[in-house]
Amino acid sequence: MSLRLATFNVENLMNRFDYSGFRNHLHQDRTLALFQIKDEAEYRLLEQGRAIAHADDMRQLTALAIAETRADILCLQEIDNMEALKAFEYGYLFKMVGHGYRNKYASTGNDTRGIDVAVMMREETEDGQPIEFVRMTSHAHVTFEDFGLHNPLLSELGNEAHERIFRRDCLEIDVKVGGKPLTVYSVHFKSMGSPRNGVPGRDSSMPIRVAEASAVRRIIENRFGKDHSGKRHWAICGDMNDYRQRVVIGGNDHGGYEFEVVDETVETSVDVLVADGFAENIVERRPELDRWTLYHTRGPEERHLCQLDYILLSPALARHNAHVLPDIIRGGQPYRTIFPPGQETGRYPRTGWDRPKASDHCPVVVTLDVA
Repeated sequence: MSLRLATFNVENLMNRFDYSGFRNHLHQDRTLALFQIKDEAEYRLLEQGRAIAHADDMRQLTALAIAETRADILCLQEIDNMEALKAFEYGYLFKMVGHGYRNKYASTGNDTRGIDVAVMMREETEDGQPIEFVRMTSHAHVTFEDFGLHNPLLSELGNEAHERIFRRDCLEIDVKVGGKPLTVYSVHFKSMGSPRNGVPGRDSSMPIRVAEASAVRRIIENRFGKDHSGKRHWAICGDMNDYRQRVVIGGNDHGGYEFEVVDETVETSVDVLVADGFAENIVERRPELDRWTLYHTRGPEERHLCQLDYILLSPALARHNAHVLPDIIRGGQPYRTIFPPGQETGRYPRTGWDRPKASDHCPVVVTLDVA
């Protein structure tokens, strides 16, 4: 029996307005930055109008990307709350595909902005096998001290031993597909952020992501037993805000682009989860130039493609699906994204140069045999 499992960072699916840009210009939308705004009251009115105008097109594209996955179980990142998820699923996704995701699960994580992880699932797979929800467990409460993961690097970043590890959550969902057990871990690791004391944001935030990955591994080992976890069927899905490899882009659209695959030389949070064969990043079954899920740019001097979005399979589940290749849905990428030769794809109607877009992230989906 087959199951379509997907992950997607939908980027700020909110049912609230963010007014922090009036006092902090780093948070201000670039459209409003064009105007002279006399006071905060006027800013609030303009922010509401801008957000509503942008949201409809963006969410139509987000729904198109999800529809293309044909996922039976879908892990989502950057969900504001259950109310926002229900409104999106009914108002956009259900009306687009004609059959929605009846079962939705989320918890209040640790992100002060209200950015959480969630899981949606159908009542049965495409081939008619029932998907039975068994239980949901949040691990948002776990501290560095609980798992013995506190260290001097974390102290330097201002993280105390008693503080919580996950910046959002590790949401554990147990299901049965056609009576067969499967556990899904939905995650969203610490973002790379801005440079800190002259240190690049990715480097300064790496100890937190490594701790998050170590905690996920510990949760799975505690659940199934350190020597037995590889024999069970589980998957880790989500945006890990980390990569082991980049495709560095050179050149330009007039003279032609150049693409160079560069391996990272430092340990990443992904390494923690694939070390010693603990899990397999099945996206690495694809060619090196075709593994990316996000385009990053800070102008011509810094452009690369990388994988931030992952489906990691337990050894047993990976072996059982040894010849399966995951799909990466790129039709919702903005037109500014530079595609390597042969990967160009038709964009969804009304996709813009930078926005509207489905997301800067691409959905990753795989068809698994879970029998």
